[in-house]
Amino acid sequence: MANKEGIGAVLLRVVLGIIFLGHGLTKFSGGIENTAGWFGSIGLPEFLAYIVAGLEVAGGIALIIGLGTRIVGGLFVVLLAGAIIKVQWAAGFIGGYAYDLALMAMAAYLLLNGSKLYSLDGYIVKTKNKS
Repeated sequence: MANKEGIGAVLLRVVLGIIFLGHGLTKFSGGIENTAGWFGSIGLPEFLAYIVAGLEVAGGIALIIGLGTRIVGGLFVVLLAGAIIKVQWAAGFIGGYAYDLALMAMAAYLLLNGSKLYSLDGYIVKTKNKS
């Protein structure tokens, strides 16, 4: 039987994955060129839009299925720190970086603790231990 901590980690992992997958798909479906132009308008290299959107889609899927959870969590911490500093900070806490900070805390939890329950990571570990 799964423990409460394991179930909590699964909930964080899957919800964070869905959120990032949605954000990444929106960037692509809305025209990634538009997102790249916006990146340029705030002083970031436009090619970063492709990296960010790709990370959001691939990382979101990886979290949903539980593959590379700690690595993706770490990448999302870095991504969110950049978003907070470059985009959200000027808007203040409420209406600004509060949402990104909450997502960053979720990602940091996954970076530090992982989430093996109902995940490919957990399956891989079990398979290696049987060998």
